[in-house]
Amino acid sequence: MTTFAVIGAGPGLGAAVARRFGREGFDIALISRSQDRVEALAADLVGEGITARGFAADVRDPKALEGALEAAAASLGPIEVLQYSPVPHRDFMRPVLETAAADLLGPIEFSVYGPVSAVRQVLPGMRALGHGTVLFVNGGTAVVPHPDRAGTSIAFAAESAYGRLLHDTLAAEGIHVAQLIIPGAIVPGHRRKDPAVLADALWGLHQDRQGFRHFADDLDA
Repeated sequence: MTTFAVIGAGPGLGAAVARRFGREGFDIALISRSQDRVEALAADLVGEGITARGFAADVRDPKALEGALEAAAASLGPIEVLQYSPVPHRDFMRPVLETAAADLLGPIEFSVYGPVSAVRQVLPGMRALGHGTVLFVNGGTAVVPHPDRAGTSIAFAAESAYGRLLHDTLAAEGIHVAQLIIPGAIVPGHRRKDPAVLADALWGLHQDRQGFRHFADDLDA
């Protein structure tokens, strides 16, 4: 069986998407900074009959992230679907006039170096399979920059450009790259932004394989 790897696995969206793909027969690799967190999430999934394992890595440490993905593939099988959806740090969201060059290092490491390292790690396996999917999940500032959230606005724009370049370049190889924009917060019970609803949307992007950018809700929601 092939593997669905979610980077930024947590009890909300990450767990919901892991369950969605797990129900479809994927083995699940859960990656976050906290080994305890991903082991607890994996145990919940295993209790539901889903094969899952947790791997700890900080997305701002490329070698650690590459190592976690390598270990996941060795343990569970080749990674067919990669989701990059860690939650940005609050200190990335400074007003633009209070943002110095040094303040952009963290956001760029988080939203550019992390995804580039992750994709380069899993791409050979997808090519060997002859197909694959890469899913980027971003907030609304990836599309409409916000003056009070300069770090994420700048870094998400760079991540979006990278994703679009991948989409255009890898389509001919059967590797689909898509981005889901989630404006505002993920809201349990919301008709479009509940974690389970978003998980269905991400499954749909993997299945439908149409277009790069998609929206979970209206940008002014």
